[in-house]
Amino acid sequence: MTDATTVLAQGALATAAAIREGRTSAGAVIETTLARIAAENDRLHAFIAVMADEARAEADMLDAVQARGQTRGPLHGVPVGVKDIIDVAGQKTRAGSVTRDHLPPASADAWCVTRLRASGAIVVGKTHTVEYAFGGWGTNPIAGTPVNPHDRATPRNPGGSSSGTGVAVGAGLVPIGFGTDTGGSVRLPASWCGTVGHKTSMGLVSRAGVVPLALHFDTIGPLSRTVADAALMSQVMLGSDPADASTTGAPGLDLMAGLEAGVVGLTLGVVELDAAIAVDPEVAAAVAATHAALEKAGARLVSVRLPETLATYTTECGELMMVEGAHRHGALARENPLRLSPWAAKRIGGGFDIPAVRYFAGVETRRARTAAANALLAEGGIDALVLPTTPIVAQPLATIDEAGLPGILTRFVNYLEWCGVSVPVGKTAAGLPISYQVVTPRFCDARALRIARAAEKAVGGPLPLPA
Repeated sequence: MTDATTVLAQGALATAAAIREGRTSAGAVIETTLARIAAENDRLHAFIAVMADEARAEADMLDAVQARGQTRGPLHGVPVGVKDIIDVAGQKTRAGSVTRDHLPPASADAWCVTRLRASGAIVVGKTHTVEYAFGGWGTNPIAGTPVNPHDRATPRNPGGSSSGTGVAVGAGLVPIGFGTDTGGSVRLPASWCGTVGHKTSMGLVSRAGVVPLALHFDTIGPLSRTVADAALMSQVMLGSDPADASTTGAPGLDLMAGLEAGVVGLTLGVVELDAAIAVDPEVAAAVAATHAALEKAGARLVSVRLPETLATYTTECGELMMVEGAHRHGALARENPLRLSPWAAKRIGGGFDIPAVRYFAGVETRRARTAAANALLAEGGIDALVLPTTPIVAQPLATIDEAGLPGILTRFVNYLEWCGVSVPVGKTAAGLPISYQVVTPRFCDARALRIARAAEKAVGGPLPLPA
């Protein structure tokens, strides 16, 4: 038998293969996962709830199914963590906030969880999140902030809002987990915790059963050990759902078939960053090396200036998000006494200060800017854009400026309804992850994953787990 710890470190596909081939069992995988969570979660604060009994029962059932010569699906026996704004039957959906403590447990799984369970995945627990998923640093003074797993000496930010999932996958507690991305909330924790993160195209995965922040921007996406794991998890989740109108007419995509096709013949646009954006020298060097590796692998790289500055997209996206956040959760920002943390209340309540005429002008401007950006790529024959995911590495929690803009390189993707994949491409001298972002037009997710896989291969595979 193969040690379950070994296969879990290799990712979801490797774990499922080991179970399928009889080299380990779903039961052994779950026991190993639960033991690791028990040993590390007090320090890392990744999980807010662990479903040990349920996970063991599910593993026993899956092992019994396999004993009869069958498997449930491509993720048979693979443990998964679920961000705590996503419904899991029998569990409370807290959205990182005490304002939901009075609500009963969810009566049913969210669409995306249902799809993962049908593929054989086992939910082992709910992971921490920023309050109502509104914050990119990953901090939560109410429920507690997960700690980046790549620095034992100095507590550093995990990235948000899918902070707990980023830490859980980045630390190797689980090989895959659910995130949501409204302005970077899958890719930011992926970048800072050293995982792959796939922000799916708007409308590709149903948000039914997920606490909304801003439905014109919210998307579901995986965080994973490898690009192939992300592609498979997204493949399992995608599909049209009557409960989410954004998925109506979404194309059927095969995210796995061309994953190893490489980048020969593709044109990649290197995004010209705003002059005011300061990129850490080690980040810049790793990203430049990845550009060179993809060019050597057969891609053509050209410089691209987007129609608007990244700051413009970021600001406009933020305003529209705040209005939608105020519409859905604004009453919480006006409670007395206030139960939201001050920064969560400021972000959510800020939407009240934006007049309706400005909001609707912003909606119309967004449509025009999206059309202009799509035309730029089409006319230039550009298959994808490439840039850093974050200009800096994970920061000490004691130095975080909550007024800062951690998503300065990610929000434009949500604003334009595009797809984005963050893939780790190295570490700093201090051992902190550095990530590379691949961005494609809407529904070109297979191409983004294919390029991210080429980048992953160019740097020697998945980032090693922290010691």
